[in-house]
Amino acid sequence: MSAQTRAWLQIHFCVVLWGFTAILGKLISLAALPLVWWRMVLVAAALLLAGKFWSGLRGLSSRLIWIYAGIGGVVALHWLTFYGSIKLSNASVAATCMALAPVFIAFVEPLLARRRFDPRELLFGLAVVPGVMLVVGGTPSGMRLGIAVGAVSAFFVAIFGSLNKRFIGQSAALTVTGIEMAAGAAFLTVLAPFLGGERLFVLPAYQDAIYMIVLAFGCTLLPFALSLVALRQLTAFTTALAVNMEPVYAIVLAILLLGEQRELEPSFYLGVAIIVLVVVSHPLITRRRPAVPAEAVLTDGVAGAGQPGRDTNG
Repeated sequence: MSAQTRAWLQIHFCVVLWGFTAILGKLISLAALPLVWWRMVLVAAALLLAGKFWSGLRGLSSRLIWIYAGIGGVVALHWLTFYGSIKLSNASVAATCMALAPVFIAFVEPLLARRRFDPRELLFGLAVVPGVMLVVGGTPSGMRLGIAVGAVSAFFVAIFGSLNKRFIGQSAALTVTGIEMAAGAAFLTVLAPFLGGERLFVLPAYQDAIYMIVLAFGCTLLPFALSLVALRQLTAFTTALAVNMEPVYAIVLAILLLGEQRELEPSFYLGVAIIVLVVVSHPLITRRRPAVPAEAVLTDGVAGAGQPGRDTNG
C-alpha cells in the first residue's frame, strides 16, 4: 500500500471518528454544558502533560496566547450549541446543520482572515437554501429549535475556523489546541452561572464516563494525531472532499446505531442530499482549500504541517 493510499484511508477514518461525536453526544445523558466542559477539560489535561505543548508554548508571544485563548471561548460556544442542538433534536439534525459551516465560512472568512470575497461562494450559499427548507420541512416541529441552535453552532465554526486560519502561522498545533481547550473550559466555568443555573460540575455516571473518555480521546485526540500524519501526504483538494463527508458519515451512523430515520420525514434526507451535494461540489468547482469539519477543531493548524504555503478554512 502506497503512502498516499494509507493517508487517504487514515483521513477518512478520522472523519468517521469525528462523525461519532454526534452519536456520543446523543448517548451521553449529561446536559450540553457539563458535557462540553468535561470534554475540554479531558483534552486539555492530556495535552498539558505533553512535552511538545510546553516547548511550543515557550515560542509564543503573550499576544498570541491571549488570541488563542479567545478563540477557545468561541470553540466552547460552538460545542455548547452543537450538543445543545443534539439534545433539542437528534444527531442527524445537528450533523446536517454542520454542513452549513462552509456556507458561513464563505462569508465570514473574507472579513476575519482578510482575503478577497469570491462571488462564486454567494451562489453556493444560495444553492443550499432549498436543501435547508426541505430539512426544516422534514423535521418534527419539536425539533425546529434544534435546527436553529445547530445553525448558530455552524456559524461559530466559521468564526473560530477563520480566526485560526489568520493567526495559526507557524505555531505548534498541539500547543494551540491545549491553549484553546483549557481556555474554553475556563470560559464555560465563568459562563455557567449565567445559563439559568445549569449545573456545571456534574460527575458523570459510569456509562457516561466511558462515553466521555471515548469522546475526548477516541474522537478528538486520536483523529488529531492521525490527521497530523495523513495530511502531510494529501493535497488540499483531496482533504476537502474527505472532510466534507463528515455530516454524511454522522447521519449514516445515527441511522445504524440510533434508528433516527424513524423520527424524520423523507424530505429531510432529500434536503440533506442537496446540502451535501453543494458542499462536496464546492472544492470541485472552486478548487479552494478545504473546510475543516467541526470536530477537527484545530487541525487546520495541523493540516498545514508539511505543506508550505497551505491554509485551510475551518
